[in-house]
Formats: sequence, structure tokens, C-alpha cells
Amino acid sequence: MDRVLSLLSLNRIRFHELSMRVRVLLTQLPFFVTTVVLLAGLWVVHEPLRQDPQLRTVLALTVALTILCVVVPWDRLPDGWFLVVPVLDFVPLALLREASSSYVTGIGIMAAFPMIWFAASGRLPRAAAPLGFLLTLAMVWVPLLVRPGRPTATELAAPLLIPFVLLGIGFTVQVLSNSMDRQKAELEAKDAELRRLLTATARRERLLDTILDTVDVGVLAIDADGHDVLGNQKQRTMHRVGVPAGAADAAEAELLVFDDDGVTPVPPADRPAARAVAGESFSDRLIHIGVPPRQRVYSVSARTMRDQEGRSEGSVLTFTDVTDLVAALQAKDDFLAGVSHELRTPLTSIRGYTELLAMDDQLPGRAHAGLEVIERNADQLLVLVEDLLGTAGSALELQLQRADVVQVVQQSVAAAELRAAESGVELRVEAPPRLPLVCDSVRIGQVLDNLLSNAIKYSPAGGPVTVRVAPAGDAVQVQVADRGMGMRPQDADKVFSRFFRSQNARMSAIPGLGLGLAVAREIVRLHGGSIRCDSELGEGTVFTVLLPADARAGDLADGAGRARQDA
Repeated sequence: MDRVLSLLSLNRIRFHELSMRVRVLLTQLPFFVTTVVLLAGLWVVHEPLRQDPQLRTVLALTVALTILCVVVPWDRLPDGWFLVVPVLDFVPLALLREASSSYVTGIGIMAAFPMIWFAASGRLPRAAAPLGFLLTLAMVWVPLLVRPGRPTATELAAPLLIPFVLLGIGFTVQVLSNSMDRQKAELEAKDAELRRLLTATARRERLLDTILDTVDVGVLAIDADGHDVLGNQKQRTMHRVGVPAGAADAAEAELLVFDDDGVTPVPPADRPAARAVAGESFSDRLIHIGVPPRQRVYSVSARTMRDQEGRSEGSVLTFTDVTDLVAALQAKDDFLAGVSHELRTPLTSIRGYTELLAMDDQLPGRAHAGLEVIERNADQLLVLVEDLLGTAGSALELQLQRADVVQVVQQSVAAAELRAAESGVELRVEAPPRLPLVCDSVRIGQVLDNLLSNAIKYSPAGGPVTVRVAPAGDAVQVQVADRGMGMRPQDADKVFSRFFRSQNARMSAIPGLGLGLAVAREIVRLHGGSIRCDSELGEGTVFTVLLPADARAGDLADGAGRARQDA
């Protein structure tokens, strides 16, 4: 039944996509079928009407108008010319009503077909209903007016219900048609906007995919449940490296992911994706993926995505391949360590034999002076070698014990007094009588020696260098302040980097390799403390060291281990 109704209602036909000729024919068909069926009924039921020439004329006109719908190329004519057909439909309709009104009532209601055609066509937005009313009025009055004799008012008023009913039908159809046209226009506008947005979205998606596949960083977006949402080619390559041998693919928890040493597997709960799903945001987590010789080192960072209410929507992870960088740093450290070891042996011999020669009283004074120069330069080279060893990644062993940090400071100041006097620098100490500290006093002395050496070196015009020692809560604070040349803020942020020297130091031709502060920072970090630099160009520099005062040796050892790992 549904198929029959669908077929009868032309449900599968998109009317607006048909040609103009087919649309005109389909619109005329209801009138044609109704007229033919009615004439056939009259011919069967009412025998006197079979020979009525007026009904034959009605049939001929109706068939002619229907054929006209087929043969006329309406799409080539000016728009709206097809409305000639419903206008002409009133002619056979008037003749049919006049001939059969004695046998069939309500023939005039068939005027609804051309009336609806007018109103629904959209070609006469204001005149459709009035035009249909006038044609219907002509249909019911013209036969009265052409009869012999003058029609009475009663005869003229009797059929007026039909024109007014059809006028109402016309207005109703016109309103509904206009409303549907507006809705259609709105839908078409929304459809066009939707298509535009879909096109723009597709373009943005292609652009995003192109950008992601262009950057030399693996990118992975996951939802709140840990499912992959977006990834680029670099990330997929990284994923394939971590797949176990013999497997076509593997889940994230099954990938070969190792810790900093490249051997210890990372537990699934501590892997970057699992930490990101747990809501963590982190940076520069080093992991090894895969096994040698294909193993790669990645620096992983993660950031959480949140909606307008602050709820987690997932995370974005980036994987930067630092394999070559890690290998280069390791090669540099190995090189520095090897060179330093090779240099220390001959320098030790030079220094030892220089001391032996200096013990000979028979040498002339000039020879003793030369030996002192050799010994002083050998000592300076040994200090540089020790600094190179300290920055080459070799583990510094701490001998932790309770010491008086004030005494350590005074010893370093005393050792620097001769050089300070030669440079016209006044050394000052501001400290309490005694301040206990659990530390490696030799290493802390090395830190102070480096800071004092720099303060004196970078105060070419003389001036005071002040060492301040004071308790700071659960820590001990040591400051070394000078009024020397200072440096730019951007240089102050980099002074603890290995081999870094500020622009002023390079321009002033002050000797140095830029290793002392890197070693000092490492020693302070091994103690679980911190060191910072505050400087202003032309105003001087202040180095502040903060060391835990009451930390136990075990805690410091743990802190040292973490510091070495971070380094």
C-alpha cells in the first residue's frame, strides 16, 4: 500500500528537477483525468448526453490543452507563459458545467485545479488569487449573460459561493506557497552556508595534515580515554620503531619504550601517553624507543586540552627526535674526558719536576723565577683540566660532613686576597661568627673560589667584592656581589651553560673558557641547592647560592642522584 501511495503522489520524483514541459504536463494531468473520468461517467449513466455536442467540445478542448502542454517548448518561451493553460482550462470547464449542471452538482469546484495552479506557480505573487476569482466568476456568470433574456439578481447570486470559496482557496494556497518558498530559500541559504563551511573545514583539515606532516616533530592528539585522535607521519614512524620484532602493530603499552639508560623498560603507567591521560602536563621527558641499532631517543612534552568548563578533553603530545643531539653530547663529553685525562698526566709530571728543580739552591735567581712561572702556569692548566673533567659528565663524589660554612668562606677569601690586591679589589665578608652546614667543604670551597675569581676578574676598575653569609629559613644563603662591568639580562640567564662567555667578557679580552660557573652549578645541584645570577650592565653582578642547612646525608645523596639525572 505504501508503494502504491508513493507512486500516486510522485514521492520519488523531484518536481523542481524536471523539465518545464514535464512539469506543465503533470500540473495539467489532475484536471485532464478528472474531466475525462467525469465525461465517461456521464456517457455511461446518462444516455441522452452521449450525443451532446457541447460535451464533445469539452473533451476535445481538454485533450487539445493537454497535448498543448506536451508539444509547446515552454522552456524556450518567456517565463510564466505556461499560465495560459490554466486560463484556457476555464473554457471547457464552463462548457462542462453548463451542459451537465442538471445531472451532476458541484462541477464548478473543479475550478480549484487552475486556481491552485495560479497560486502555487509563484509567477503572480499578488494577482494569482484575484485572477482565479475573476475567471471563476466569468465561468459561472458568462453562461447566464449569453442566454436569451436578462438574468435576475437571484440567478446571478446563486453561484457566487463557488468564486468566493475558490478565492479563499487561492489565498490559502498562495500564503502556503509563499511560506514554502521562503523556507526553501532559507534552506538553500543554510545548505549553501553548510557547504561553504564543509569546504572550509575540509581545506583546514588538509592544511593541518600538510603542516603536521611537514614539521620535523612527532605530534599525537589523544582524547580523554587515551584513544588516538590525530597524528602525523613523524609520529607514525616513531610508533613503528617501537613495535616489537615480528609484530605487525602494537598497542601503546606494548611498545618498546626504555628509560634514560636505554635499557630499563618504562612501566605502562609511567609512559608519556598514560601520564597525559592521567591529566599531567610535562616537558622534555627523555625516552628511548626501540632496540639498537634502530633505537631512537625522543624528548616528549605533553599539554592538556580543556573545554570551556575546565574539564579535560584530552592531550597533545610532541615527540622530538634528539638521537643525534644526545650522541653528539656524549661524544663531546667523551672527548673532553679523554683529553682532560691525557693532559693531566704530563701536567702532573711537569709540576712535580718543577718543584724538584726549585729545591736546588745552586740554581741562579733567574732560573728560580722561570720555574715559578712554569709552576704557576702548570697550576692554572691543572685547574682548567679539572674543570673540563667536571663538565664532561664525570660523577662528582661528595664527602658530606658537618662543617662551618663561615670558615669555608674565609678560607676562600684568604686564598683570593693576593689576586684581589693586584687588581685593586677590596674583599669584604659579612657573616655571623659561625654557621653549621652539612656539605662537602672542599667542593663548596671550589664554588666560592670560582665566584670570587669571576668577581675579581670582571672588576677591572677595582671596587669592593662582598661575600654575605646568612641563614635563610631551613637553608644557608651565600652571596658574592661585585660592582664590576656586569652583563645583559639575556647573558645572565646563560652564564651557567658550559663554554658560555658574555659579550662584555669577549670584547674585554678577559681570559677564560666559561667552565667555572658550570662546575659551580653542578656542585650546588649535587648538594640539593640552587644558584642564580642577577646582573645589570655596568652596575655589577650578584651570585646567590642557597644550600639546605639541616638535610641529612642520605637526602643529599638522593638529591645528587636526581641532579645528575636532570643534568
